[in-house]
Amino acid sequence: MKKGIIGKKIGMTQIFDEKGSVIPVTVIETQGNIVTQVKTEETDGYNSIQLGYGEIKDKHINKPEKGHFAKAKLENKKHLREFRLESVAEYKVGDEVKADIFTAGEKVDVQGTSKGKGFQGVIKRHGQSRGPMGHGSMYHRRPGSMGSTSTPGRVYKGKKLPGHMGKVTVTIQNLEVVSVDMDKNVILVKGSVPGPKGAILKVKSAARATK
Repeated sequence: MKKGIIGKKIGMTQIFDEKGSVIPVTVIETQGNIVTQVKTEETDGYNSIQLGYGEIKDKHINKPEKGHFAKAKLENKKHLREFRLESVAEYKVGDEVKADIFTAGEKVDVQGTSKGKGFQGVIKRHGQSRGPMGHGSMYHRRPGSMGSTSTPGRVYKGKKLPGHMGKVTVTIQNLEVVSVDMDKNVILVKGSVPGPKGAILKVKSAARATK
């Protein structure tokens, strides 16, 4: 059954299993997920819920957003995310979705925005190798050949070149839920997830779960 929740990346830590092996985990805080809209096949052509997360002042949202929250009779939410589900019968506007929708051992996909690295060269951006660094070398950290001199006489589309790196949407698939702490409303996920501390994440059931 498909599930989903919005979370905030608190940071990484480590825990130990019963064998004493260390497990690196990311702590994702999920406090305050409220259902702001329910979509059904009859009204919208598909089943989904929209969740709101985080508080925001009235002056920081626009009129359409104000109308959206006023219609649902809810407080303003800073972040809105939609999750497609097989069935929305158990959800209604105003319900709170908590971390316990996931259980330890479950596989999830975590989506977020990666850290921005600014403008970078091909070595950092694409992992290419540099040339000799001796004084006689005429090639150090450049992108390499730009193509033939006359034919085709242009740079091929898709050539790996310097440019903006990071700050893109990234989804890490099949991460294992190690633990769910309902006292603090956090999910511990094995491994790393996109973004810096404080990044907003979508945690959803794995689309291609593997054992």
